[in-house]
Amino acid sequence: MIYRIFFISGLFFFTCVLEVGAQDSTKRKTINITSSFKPVLRDAAKINFTAAPPPADTARPRLTYNIPSQFLFLTYQPLALRPLALQKDSAEGFKNDNYIKVGIGNVHQPYVKAGFSFGDGKTTLFNVFGEGFSSKGNLPFQKNNMVAVGVSGIVKTKNNLEWSGNLGFRGDGYYLYGFRPDTLKYNKEDLQQNFQTFEGGLALRNIVPTEFGLTYNPNIHLSVFTDNHNPKATEQNSVLNLPLKKTFGENFAFDLGFTANLTNYKLGGNPAIQNNLYYVSPAVSYKTSNLKIRGELTPSWDNSAFHLLPNVTADLTTDNKQFTFQAGWIGYYEKGSYQRFASINPWLAQPSELINTRVEEVFGGFRGSINNHFSYAAKVGVVQYWNMPLFVNDDLDGKTFPVRYELNLKSLMMHGEISYAQGEQFTATAALTINQYSPKHEQKAWGLMPLEFTTTLRWQLLKDLWIKGDLWAFDGAPFLGKGNSAHSGQGAFDLNAGIEFRIARQVNLWLQMNNVFNNKYERWNQYQVYGFNILGGVIFSFGEKYH
Repeated sequence: MIYRIFFISGLFFFTCVLEVGAQDSTKRKTINITSSFKPVLRDAAKINFTAAPPPADTARPRLTYNIPSQFLFLTYQPLALRPLALQKDSAEGFKNDNYIKVGIGNVHQPYVKAGFSFGDGKTTLFNVFGEGFSSKGNLPFQKNNMVAVGVSGIVKTKNNLEWSGNLGFRGDGYYLYGFRPDTLKYNKEDLQQNFQTFEGGLALRNIVPTEFGLTYNPNIHLSVFTDNHNPKATEQNSVLNLPLKKTFGENFAFDLGFTANLTNYKLGGNPAIQNNLYYVSPAVSYKTSNLKIRGELTPSWDNSAFHLLPNVTADLTTDNKQFTFQAGWIGYYEKGSYQRFASINPWLAQPSELINTRVEEVFGGFRGSINNHFSYAAKVGVVQYWNMPLFVNDDLDGKTFPVRYELNLKSLMMHGEISYAQGEQFTATAALTINQYSPKHEQKAWGLMPLEFTTTLRWQLLKDLWIKGDLWAFDGAPFLGKGNSAHSGQGAFDLNAGIEFRIARQVNLWLQMNNVFNNKYERWNQYQVYGFNILGGVIFSFGEKYH
């Protein structure tokens, strides 16, 4: 049995071997894939960020601002004095478009002032104004009158240009009542002195600098000035200015200007007097937050006489802008004209010649502010005048003042001022000016005051109540008496006060008192000013704008 099993198994194995050996070896071998495997990465787990809102900050922020005090400091220059004329009403004016102010007093009978405005206030603005008064004092022929009318306008174009112009007329009437002795007899026509002025001007300026950083403002002013004497004097004045400025970055600027100041004066049938002045003004300025320097040399031609005028100034300011040191060496001209001399002394005689005054000044000083309300300024300088006009009484009766020129006049000038301002509700200013004149040819500086002190006060006490006050004190100017004797004028103390209050929506009452202490001083020798005088009236305002 066992042998039979081995025999059958061997037979089966041998049969399989034969079948394998009998297969076709030329047939290509193939592989059959019955399934595929694709490796896949497992999805990564994502981290979710959930932003939590910050906690609410309920603390109030504290914002601190350091704004420096801004003040405007101008070189103090006293206005020309006209003792017979009504002092300018310096109370805070209306902010309305149109108004009429009338008044009457013991000296001024009457007084009228009016102003009217037109235009949209943005691109066009036109003003029409007028003023007039007549006054009479206690002395014989102590009276004068004034009338002035004018129109001015501003037009802005779409290309950032601004045109401005004005036309006006002014007439002043005086009487030469300061004759000595006062027993002399004169007719009214012999003492009357009238001045008439026709003037006009035109100017153009660019509001925005050009693409090259240029700004310009050409302007011209013309005037005709006449009197009523026989022979009659007539003067034409023409002033042409052509300023140009170019900035370089934020610190440098270059200025170039040309000025022609022409005067034609004719007295009766005499040949006309030409007094012409030309000068060119090239300047370079450098400005930072703490330093401002300007350098200029001005070539000038005064009736063909050449002079090179200096103009070098420097301002050094602290970081907080509360203190500024100033220094400079400057030169300029004061025009010699009949019109200008009459604005200084209205009792002058007709000039026989016109000479320009050349001035050079070397000064140093400082200005600044203590806080947001107090400001101060001080200045000391040495001033040199060439051909300074002085006014002396005539040798006949002293009622007129011929012009006498001092060829070389030096002065040590000292000026100081302090002011307090509380917004627009309260302002107070005090200024002191001292001049020590040293003429080379004349005995004294005739008619020039050596000391002058002024104070002004403006106070809006209530919403509809305004008060003001002015104090003017000076040391008398020297004058030349008969026989060429030198004298010193007496000093004066002049106090003025005024009040204004509303009684209706567009109606205000006003009161002005001048020379409260009735000090009858003489600003010009032999011409006593008015004593105490009071003037009051009403103001009617129109339009939407008012106090």
